Amino acid sequence: MKDTAVKAMFETIAPSYDFQNSFLSLRRDIYWRQVLADSLMLDTGALVLDVAVGTAEVALAISERYPLARVVGVDFSPGMLEVGRKKIAARGAADKVTLTAGDGRQLPIKSDSVDALTISFGLRNVEERDLALNEFYRVLKPGGRLFVMEFSYPDQPLLYRLYRFYFDYILPPVGNLISRTNYAYSYLAESVDSFPDDPHFIAEIAAAGFTDTKIKKLTFGIAKIFQGRKEAQ
Repeated sequence: MKDTAVKAMFETIAPSYDFQNSFLSLRRDIYWRQVLADSLMLDTGALVLDVAVGTAEVALAISERYPLARVVGVDFSPGMLEVGRKKIAARGAADKVTLTAGDGRQLPIKSDSVDALTISFGLRNVEERDLALNEFYRVLKPGGRLFVMEFSYPDQPLLYRLYRFYFDYILPPVGNLISRTNYAYSYLAESVDSFPDDPHFIAEIAAAGFTDTKIKKLTFGIAKIFQGRKEAQ
């Protein structure tokens, strides 16, 4: 799916996006965000960039976990940003979380300026992953860390077969119905299938310059957090 089509899709599903995620993940998305936030281990006053911030759920989870950190969220969907800004205002977090329009392949952020960069379930929507990963490396401070959370499949054979049945035959029609589209969750399944396997994606992260790469599996491997570090100078 091309950039314009992906953007149009997110504009369409933005109003019900949070409900869809919680319902279809059986609320595991809340736990995943908490694990991601805990993994950052931020120092006081740290600056975090959340790319593909969407409706700001991850940005707010980070802000709640680290009240003295600043979080900047970037997204290319005005509809998602609108929902996110309303949520931030309602939670009284406008002084700690800021959202701005931008593209992960050309971030409106200074080089060597952020302590940690997160992107959750967004990188598989970017066709030029190498450009995005290079941008992530550019904006991180030396020693800064990258966290990419993405969907995956369980490693255990029986769980894999059961989850694939759900993911291929139940999730797309139910998700499309809830999102009032005929393609959003069909695209989700296709995009997860087309994302590189663990060794190949870790190799892509390393090719962008990151070291100390590792993977944290969540809920039997249904989601994973890929990590890397920009070398200190």
